Amino acid sequence: QVQLVESGGGLVQPGGSLRLSCAVSGSISNLVAMGWYRQAPGKQRELVAAFTSGGTTNYGDSVKGRFTISRDNEPQTVYLQMNSLKPEDTAVYYCNAELKIAVWTPLKNYWGQGTQVTVSS
Repeated sequence: QVQLVESGGGLVQPGGSLRLSCAVSGSISNLVAMGWYRQAPGKQRELVAAFTSGGTTNYGDSVKGRFTISRDNEPQTVYLQMNSLKPEDTAVYYCNAELKIAVWTPLKNYWGQGTQVTVSS
């Protein structure tokens, strides 16, 4: 069974840094896209940063220049380095992956359980 295992959230002061990680657990055939989304209370889930199917990276406008997404291939892991954090970055951060378990299976979307990031003094 495929799971996305997240770690690295927590409480940080404004201006501080945190690093999130998300690893694919389980056997897969193709990893098409992978990245991070976030959802603050009362708001819709939004893109933070992601590697696309075309191999490029996309960032949400509010995090450009402050956050950096990176990855390792063995195991399939993405990282989100968050610098210059602001109170408005407070949210639950979710890892997302589009992948195939086997060549003959359809492309499916997977979500992690979410990790809380709180930016407060």
